[in-house]
Amino acid sequence: MDGAKLTSISIAIDKAFTAAGHRAPTSIYKEQVWPGGAAYGIGKSNGGRFMTIAGGVPVRGKDGELLGAVGCSTGTPAQDEEVARAGVEAVERFVREGGGRAKL
Repeated sequence: MDGAKLTSISIAIDKAFTAAGHRAPTSIYKEQVWPGGAAYGIGKSNGGRFMTIAGGVPVRGKDGELLGAVGCSTGTPAQDEEVARAGVEAVERFVREGGGRAKL
């Protein structure tokens, strides 16, 4: 994206890492990571890769199995979440429609 921050690349990757690893969107941690919260300090886990900022969303297959995740960064957390969800919807639609099969 024109004007994107170089640091956003690793942030987006880590958002996808967190969403896939926990099988949940990174946005679920918003209220839990403050001092006294149930997940306070979790951002330091996994070598500092655990992201608690919205923008990471897991991708599911036809039977609900985890396929991976989409991570987005450089906008606001709400914008990143919106873009990631659009990417997930596109991938899941592609999978549902039988896309990705080799044509020999």
